[in-house]
Amino acid sequence: MLQPDAKHAPAAEPFWDEIEADAAGFDAGRLKDAIAFHHQHETAWPASMYLPGGRYIGTADIGDREEHAEVIGPVRPRGGPNGLIIRGGRVVAEWGDTRKADMTFSIAKSYLGILAGVARADGLIADLDRPVAADVAAPWFSSPQNAPITWRHLLQQTSEWAGELWGKPDQADHNRVVGGAGPRGAAKGEIRALRQPGALFEYNDVRVNLLAACLTHLFGRALPDVLKERVMDPIGASADWEWHGYRDAFVQIGDRPIRSVSGGGHWGGGMFIGSRDHARMGLLILRDGVWGNRRILPSGWVRAMLTPSPRNDQYGLMWWLNAGPHMRYPSATPDSVFALGAGVNLVWIAPALDLVVVARWIDRPHINAFIGKVREALAD
Repeated sequence: MLQPDAKHAPAAEPFWDEIEADAAGFDAGRLKDAIAFHHQHETAWPASMYLPGGRYIGTADIGDREEHAEVIGPVRPRGGPNGLIIRGGRVVAEWGDTRKADMTFSIAKSYLGILAGVARADGLIADLDRPVAADVAAPWFSSPQNAPITWRHLLQQTSEWAGELWGKPDQADHNRVVGGAGPRGAAKGEIRALRQPGALFEYNDVRVNLLAACLTHLFGRALPDVLKERVMDPIGASADWEWHGYRDAFVQIGDRPIRSVSGGGHWGGGMFIGSRDHARMGLLILRDGVWGNRRILPSGWVRAMLTPSPRNDQYGLMWWLNAGPHMRYPSATPDSVFALGAGVNLVWIAPALDLVVVARWIDRPHINAFIGKVREALAD
């Protein structure tokens, strides 16, 4: 279980009460400097989400090949830099428009990790090391390559699944290098020989979208409905967030087509959500899946999500870690964990500091410095 600093841990559930910076252990002047730093280092991404030549930034930023770059989900213009700092369950600072339901890209993956925990609590996933084919009646796992794939493989992004989903082939993200994955020696999107499931970490959005489709099969319901009922409403989130899929992304269960969501905004779609709702989710993780006196996620699930993968010590089950010899963000505490999305969208959780920080639309090269400035503002 994640254990916050007892000095700042709330006795009950005061979340969203405001607290002065000094009462929360911050130097107010330095905290203002950290927030000003965020404003000064806004992402270079265009507000429209489209480059001057007309290409969608979500595919251009990661270098999609032209044949893989078609946008097939909704896209909305982004807002400006905004965020919150939460300590001891209380709001210490808030800046920008934290209510705007902006695209959040791969932070949607972390919500998929949370939903897998709900499925585990319901007995829908009996064992993470059980083949997905044993639980999901769909043709996606019929080949010899795909049959051995387990839930853990999908959640750790080590599945090596081969196929096409919603018009996008797994090849689209072959050789993609993201956090902790070494150079592949080939261009992104260039087809490569597949390894056995579990042998290689590859940040592959087609396979993440497959995880979303498989969870939809398990629940027999659209994932946004499950998330709202089981997680977001119980933690007091707004009604403004949305989770979209692609235009042809439907899972057929019996005679019912159910829309499947995407695990990010790579080709459009994904979760559109405000920073305040992200902050509540971050506090839920900080509190080991418990909100007030109510357990939302099963005991042990947060620990499972935040356990390093054997193929990438910076990654758990759809969550980024600060583990291993090469810390993702050296300015953060070693126990820090992150939900991260392109753009950059950041939810930083530091259990040792009893801290949740949300920062939206910060320039990627300046994330570590921003984290450092927040830590420097801590007076204790």
